[in-house]
Formats: sequence, structure tokens, C-alpha cells
Amino acid sequence: MAQGKKLPSHVIGPGRLGSALAANLHEAGWKVESLIVRPGKRMSVRVSKLARTLGAKVFRLGQAAVPPGLVWITVPDDAIAYVAGELAERQSWEGRIVFHCSGAVTSEVLEPLRTKGAKVAAVHPVMTFAANTVPRLNGVAFGVEGDAVAVRLAKRIVREVGGVPVEIRREEKVLYHAFGAFASPMVIALMVAMEEVGAAAGFERKKLRTIAGPLLRQTLENYLERGGAAAFTGPFVRGDVAVIARHLEVLKALPLVREVYQALARVAAEKLPVKNQRAVKKVVGGKK
Repeated sequence: MAQGKKLPSHVIGPGRLGSALAANLHEAGWKVESLIVRPGKRMSVRVSKLARTLGAKVFRLGQAAVPPGLVWITVPDDAIAYVAGELAERQSWEGRIVFHCSGAVTSEVLEPLRTKGAKVAAVHPVMTFAANTVPRLNGVAFGVEGDAVAVRLAKRIVREVGGVPVEIRREEKVLYHAFGAFASPMVIALMVAMEEVGAAAGFERKKLRTIAGPLLRQTLENYLERGGAAAFTGPFVRGDVAVIARHLEVLKALPLVREVYQALARVAAEKLPVKNQRAVKKVVGGKK
């Protein structure tokens, strides 16, 4: 493509990620021409409203050829291969560029389209897309890998929507995705475990986030500004083995949560500044 030219985009699978991507592309001046939904899927009010905002057409996969331009496949991971196969069978892809947005699946899943002449890449935003939210992508890292031509375009687009492109190697793709899992969904799982302890302590569930909020916010701010070692506080830093042992004792009433505590405690004892390290490791079940 000519330097500086903005190809029209077509988003296949305008769910949470696809819709947010389309909105951010539109805001950055990239025309989103089509929103393509799966066959048999009822047209949602949300997709219809988004299409009106973007000035985009909506049609079903297989209903018509995908018009010229850049294609973004934003369907769930286990549907990418199916979509790529369907697209490859129905039209020529010579000279076109196709992205998918999975963090765990490599660009190799788009091989049927590459065989038909497309240049392909995986372009994955390191961001959470919760229901009824459209996060801005300013400052968001995007893991990018694939064919050189497609990667160059992906990097340019990422920068234009305000993101930060990060090239990753295919063989490390799943580790990259696991990194993201620790940064978001596993954090939420940890918060749910925390809520179980709070409820057991007698707090009203509807007040748990209010009670924990200032502590969580300050902890995250400390980590982001200063790193893990400087942000780490509490009985482990003090080497207060008796308190840690008491935690583990009362958590016997919540066995699943106790396992979470022990696992994180072992990480702390190995990787963070902990006093009485040998005694702490012994009480949490780590290495002696």
C-alpha cells in the first residue's frame, strides 16, 4: 500500500474487542466500512448502533465477498481457523492484508489466507474488554507477529490509535498471553478470593469493594510507580511467621482460598524481600 494511505477496514466478529477496535480505528481516521457477523446470528441493537456511528454496512459471513481493504478477524480463538477457511474458499486474497486479534493463537492459523495470496499477522491489544465498555487504546501495548508487510502496517495502525506495538516471537505467544492473564483475569480471580475472606470475616458483600478499594488502588499505584519489591508490605516483609501461620489456620475453613494464599505466599518467599525467609518458606510449604 502507498505510504500514508488508510485502507478501509472490515471487522469480522464485532463483539467486545471487535467493537472497541472499530470505534478506536474510526476515531483515528481509519474508515471502518463493514461489520461482519456470523451466519444465523441475530443482529444485535449494539451492533446496529455501532454501524450507524461508524457509517458501516453490516452483513453476515458468507453472505457476500469481503470488500477490498484491510480485514480484522476478532472472533473467539477457537473460531479463527473456521473463519479463515471460509474466507479463503470464497474469494481471492492476492495482495490483501488480514489480521486476527488473538493473544494466544499465532498468525499461522491464517495460513489458508496466506496460501491464497494474503499477508497476515496477529495484532493483539493487551487490554481487558468487559461488557458494555469501550476502552481507549492510548498507551495500550499490542503484541504483533506475522508477515513482514502485515507487521509494518499493524505497527503503523497501532501507533495511530495511540497504542504501543511490541513484536513477539511465535514460539513465545502463549507465554505472552499468560502474562496478560496474570495482569487482568487472574487479578479479578484474586479479588473474588479476597471477597470470600471478607465475607467470612463478617463484612457485608455489597461493602467489600468499598472497604478494599483504597488499599487496592494504593497497592497498584505503588507497584506501577516503584515495582514489586518496593510496593511489597505486610507480614511477609516483617517476617511475621506467627501471623502467617494464623492466616493459614483460619483459612482452613476456606480450602480453595487457602490454596491461593499458599501459592502466592510461596511466590513472595522466593521472589520478594521477606525476612525470616527460611521460616516463612517452611510455614507456607515452600522450599526449605
